[in-house]
Amino acid sequence: MKPTLKIFTSLLAVIAAALLLVPADPAAAPNRGSRLTGVHGEPGLLPKSCRACHKGMSMAIRGEEEVCLTCHGTEGDRQQMISAGLLRAGGIRGTMKDIGAELRKPYSHPVLTVRGVHRGSEILPEDRPNVPRHAECVDCHSPHDLTREEPFRGFAGKRVGSFVTHITEEYELCYRCHAESANRPARSSNKHALFKTTNPSFHPVEGEGANAYVISLRDPYKARKTRPGEISTISCSDCHGSDDPGGARGPHGSRFRGLLKRNYEMETGRPESDYAYALCYGCHSRGSILGNESFPYHALHIQGRPGVRDSGTSCHTCHDAHGSTRYQHLIRFNEDVVRPNAAGQLKFDSRGVASRHGSCSLNCHGVEHDQKSY
Repeated sequence: MKPTLKIFTSLLAVIAAALLLVPADPAAAPNRGSRLTGVHGEPGLLPKSCRACHKGMSMAIRGEEEVCLTCHGTEGDRQQMISAGLLRAGGIRGTMKDIGAELRKPYSHPVLTVRGVHRGSEILPEDRPNVPRHAECVDCHSPHDLTREEPFRGFAGKRVGSFVTHITEEYELCYRCHAESANRPARSSNKHALFKTTNPSFHPVEGEGANAYVISLRDPYKARKTRPGEISTISCSDCHGSDDPGGARGPHGSRFRGLLKRNYEMETGRPESDYAYALCYGCHSRGSILGNESFPYHALHIQGRPGVRDSGTSCHTCHDAHGSTRYQHLIRFNEDVVRPNAAGQLKFDSRGVASRHGSCSLNCHGVEHDQKSY
């Protein structure tokens, strides 16, 4: 073969191999290539573009949080980036929050505490039970694509029939780790299963709730939206996020267990108060609950018997705040507290269309319920 022809043939082989590496659908691999379409692509914010984040290959190799926290950490970190010409103060809209401080709170996603586990090629939900649980910034944020309004933009994971498309709702992002993952902790529930709109009851995350009317809801929350300004669906981050109302958006960290925005006592025997169930009372009227408008024994259960100390129990004893695959009205008994009755029964039967009518068969606080009706 002549040298010129040999070189030409080799060149064709290289081009053909390169074409095989190009995704047939660019949207299927949103983070590959050099495009920068989101907020990080604004020259008024990052004047040196890619060089602001890609100093060496540390991010590509490890995917750890240090690079992100140079801008999303302390004010001192940001000033260093500004002094280096990598961040333009005039391009920052509002006050940038210290995400590192959120991640150091008692309850947080394990961004700072689990290291060396993330892999750029990993698939979520995890399909292997022996893979350590972890979370890095890039597990929830695609830095090339995210916008201020859509911090989860750029991820695939939403199932439509037999296809997987890009995520458009926050809960779809949460499902990547908190639904069908094979390495989910033993006591952790599948949130996708609990939020399904085909369940007997569920908090309205994927869609409006099963009940057309919920008497305890505070304005502007409604079971069905009929007017502008009313809210009939919520998001995961309405409950999970910073305990500081002025803190960073999103579920980075909180001082409250469960990475909750407000306090929620889950143990039995705690005194009832605005603070004890602040999470619930953010949407549900405390006056309505304690006034027994939706269940004739709410006050007795939550506050306890008059004069009997620590005889009340938590909302968590009878309700799952995500949903119930078995019962109406978010009923899901906490079996650390509620046990089967002498006949071996542990169940709730709803009667009629309202939560004010039903019966329980169980044993709670030593009290037998044998189809105890109300």
